[in-house]
Amino acid sequence: MFTAFRIAAAFTLVAMGTAAAAHPALVSSLPAANTTVAPTATIELHFSEKLEAAFSGGTLQMTSMPGMTNHAPMKMSGLTTKVGADGKTLIITTKAPMPAGGYTLDWYAVAADTHRVTGSFSFTVK
Repeated sequence: MFTAFRIAAAFTLVAMGTAAAAHPALVSSLPAANTTVAPTATIELHFSEKLEAAFSGGTLQMTSMPGMTNHAPMKMSGLTTKVGADGKTLIITTKAPMPAGGYTLDWYAVAADTHRVTGSFSFTVK
């Protein structure tokens, strides 16, 4: 009986350690990093785990504009963020379709383990 208890306790510790070590990982995005897309008002980030909506989001900057050299990065305002029905998709929406130019999205995500992970990628709107 004592051995069964030790095995159960060891299993519990391993299971807890695995859950605590897991963090949401970005699996894919639309638009994908370093791609050129048609004008869109939606960015989708697909993660490996369900997200905590209140602690996940992003900021978007326009980093280049056609016909302008030395364009200073311009933070896009009015973004809305929500987690999709699957719980693993972060959807960032702009007020209107993004105009032509280069963009960088800085994202952050929190899952049940409460550890914040961050990332960044760029894309171009034609």
